[in-house]
Amino acid sequence: MADAGAIQALRAQVERLQGRRLDVPVLPVPPALAELLPGGGLRPGSSYALGRSTSLLFALLARPSQSGAWCAAVGMPHLGAEAARAAGVDLSRLVLVPDPGQRWLAVTAAIADVLPVVAVRPPARAKDADIARLAARMREREAVLLVQGPWPQTEAMIDVGDPSWSGLGEGYGLLDGRELTVTVTSRRFPSPRTGRVLLPDAAGAVSGVTGASATFAPEKHSVEPRWGLSRAVG
Repeated sequence: MADAGAIQALRAQVERLQGRRLDVPVLPVPPALAELLPGGGLRPGSSYALGRSTSLLFALLARPSQSGAWCAAVGMPHLGAEAARAAGVDLSRLVLVPDPGQRWLAVTAAIADVLPVVAVRPPARAKDADIARLAARMREREAVLLVQGPWPQTEAMIDVGDPSWSGLGEGYGLLDGRELTVTVTSRRFPSPRTGRVLLPDAAGAVSGVTGASATFAPEKHSVEPRWGLSRAVG
C-alpha cells in the first residue's frame, strides 16, 4: 500500500498536469444532480459540455445564482428570462449577451474575467489554440464554463434523455412534470453515471424521482451524450 507521502506527491502531480486543485470547494447544484457530478458540484476552473436542453442549463445555473454567484449566458438569443426565473435562476445575478457575433469566444473570455459562471452556445467550432487559451483563462479566474454542445477537455459531459410527461389523462389534464434520465460522463468515472429526475418538478426545478437512485454503470435505458450541433428544444 502506498504511504501518505507518495499519495500526496501523486496528487500534487495530477493537479499540476490538470492546472487545478482537486479539493477546491465546488459551486452547488441540486442534490439530484450533485450525486452524479464529479465532486458533487461545479468545479471552479473547469468546463462542462451540455446537451441542448435549456431546462438542464437552468438547473445548473439556479443554485449558484441563488448562492450569490453571478452567471452569464452568451449566444442564446431565445433564452427566456421568465422560464429561467421559474426554474429558480436569480435574474438579478444573470447577465445575458444574446448575440456576441463572430467574437463570441473573446466575449466569453472577457466575461469569465469578472463572472464565476459563464454559459455559452458556440455558433461554430473554435480553433484548438483558442479553446486552450480560454481553458487557461477559466483556470486562472477559477470560473466555470458551461458549453451547450461539444467541447474538448471537459470535466464532465451532461445530457438528458428518455423523457416522459405526467399530468395528462385520456384527452384532458395539464402537464405538471417531466421525468428524464440524466447521464454524466467524465474521465474521473470508470463508466457513465445515470439518474432519473423530474425536470421540471412541481416547483419548476429539478428533483430526484422517488425510489430511484443514481446508477454508476450503463443500463438498458441509459443514454449516451449526444453532441450534434443541431438545435433541440429542451
